[in-house]
Amino acid sequence: MSKVFQSASAALADIVSDGTTLGVGGFGLCGIPEALIAAVRDSGVRNLTCISNNAGVDGFGLGLLLATRQVRKMIASYVGENKEFERQYLAGELELEFTPQGTLAERLRAGGAGIPAFFTKTGVGTIVAEGKDTRDFDGQTYVMERALIPDVSLVKAWKADQAGNLVFRRTARNFNPNVAMAGKITVAEVEEIVENGAIDPDAIHLPGIYVHRLVLNATPEKRIEQRTTRAAV
Repeated sequence: MSKVFQSASAALADIVSDGTTLGVGGFGLCGIPEALIAAVRDSGVRNLTCISNNAGVDGFGLGLLLATRQVRKMIASYVGENKEFERQYLAGELELEFTPQGTLAERLRAGGAGIPAFFTKTGVGTIVAEGKDTRDFDGQTYVMERALIPDVSLVKAWKADQAGNLVFRRTARNFNPNVAMAGKITVAEVEEIVENGAIDPDAIHLPGIYVHRLVLNATPEKRIEQRTTRAAV
């Protein structure tokens, strides 16, 4: 059975519904699955929980889903670029589970590795640790963090073969491998799909066993979050 779907909407039609927990790859706007996020918006599903490093910006990335009020809860480590996120959160309209960035990455990695929980010193003695189990090891206090396992993970890669083996491009790899491994169902948006065997096995960053569906987006926008230029001399 082919993993390749003709469109982002087709790939999500039978797996994303009201109340779904979505894992979304990317860092800022780098390496985000643009077409898949837009397809979630167009589907009209609501009460979503989104697990992602950040919440995009106003009008792009996960900001699209915040603008349409489709997100009920965010599990994220940074939300400072999105004014609508700030407004909804301060107004009590959006739930936030704030997680240190390294802890978020490890919670996703643990989910993909079948590890239900782990202990870390990060967040001990802060609001991050409130309501969580703690334990002392060698005289140091650690807080227990639970693994994250999204119902559906949406990731972005540069290239895939028909089997779903993925190659990421430079810093666009970021959270994508961990998000892909953690999801019960993972959909990858890629810029190129090649035949099986066309990718050197040593060049594969994520095995296709973690990828269930593929969507081609050959010309993503790849918007830059904050473009800074130097004045002409």
